Amino acid sequence: MTGATIDITALLQSGFRYALSLSHDKHQAEDLLQDAWLAVMQAGGPLSRTYLFSAIRSRFLNANRREKLVLLVSMDDAAELEQGDEFELDSMPLNLNEEHLHAALADLRSVEREVLFLMVVEGYTAQEVADLTARPRGTVLSLLHRGKAKIRRYVEQRKDVMP
Repeated sequence: MTGATIDITALLQSGFRYALSLSHDKHQAEDLLQDAWLAVMQAGGPLSRTYLFSAIRSRFLNANRREKLVLLVSMDDAAELEQGDEFELDSMPLNLNEEHLHAALADLRSVEREVLFLMVVEGYTAQEVADLTARPRGTVLSLLHRGKAKIRRYVEQRKDVMP
């Protein structure tokens, strides 16, 4: 394998994980990635994560327009959210097996999963996620906060039945 092939493979794997974080469905994620990759290749666009992720996100939003919600953040919440950009995994000790992790993520709205994925798995900052998703930074932080809270609630409600 050449260096370019390894980079493309890593790019496609990252794109698949991103599509899966949006759709939470393996087959839809495969379709999103395939459609986005085809569009990137036909457009002669750059082979970058940002460009591919934008194409995937665009196709996901087009397929799910009815689910698009406007998120309002209270001024009280905004002040609390502005304190930190990074998702701190250490502050949330989780003992989830794969089944429980999938169930916890299924409880999240797709926009919350998207923000968690981009920040935790891909390592983007809140500002980078805001730029990538065309959302205000405060909205990104709110989605992160709400997603973390839902996962905490899931863990708390099931702590007696989880390993």
